[in-house]
Amino acid sequence: MKGLLVSASAKSSGKTTVSIGLAAALARRGRTVQCFKKGPDYIDAMWLRHASGRPCHNLDFYTSSHDEIKDAFAAYAADVDLGLVEGNKGLFDGVDLEGSDSNAALAELLGLPVLLVIDTRGLTRGIAPLITGYQQFGFRLRFAGIILNKVGGPRHEGKLRAAIEHYSDIPVLGAIGRHDSIV
Repeated sequence: MKGLLVSASAKSSGKTTVSIGLAAALARRGRTVQCFKKGPDYIDAMWLRHASGRPCHNLDFYTSSHDEIKDAFAAYAADVDLGLVEGNKGLFDGVDLEGSDSNAALAELLGLPVLLVIDTRGLTRGIAPLITGYQQFGFRLRFAGIILNKVGGPRHEGKLRAAIEHYSDIPVLGAIGRHDSIV
């Protein structure tokens, strides 16, 4: 079983859109995707259920112990092609100052690589310290890649990719334009 946690630098950066799109695309290709949503979020879970064709399960640090979260993930994702967890808020956000309730903590607990969605409005070279800071900020995380969201066009995308490739080893897996329509 393979797993992936989709997160972002902040809320409203495109995590749900990317998660739903990925689940739906894989399901359309005959892959079995088991979706999970971090926290007690039922609206995103409904969309993820619709996209994957399977019930979406919540993983919540406030209602479950670490062992219960690990057991639920293992049980529901045992015989699937991908266990897809959509985070909430930003990768390191949460109530606890140390981040024990963050998406990063959940990725670390479950041993999942992180797909990082970045809202790129207003960024070019400045994306590099953001990414390198995320790589070094106190958790043992593996990054599967980056999705650039709300990209202004090909020139903007090129500048973003160049900065990330120069300063980081995390691959850019895709880019979504500000005005792209989903078909």
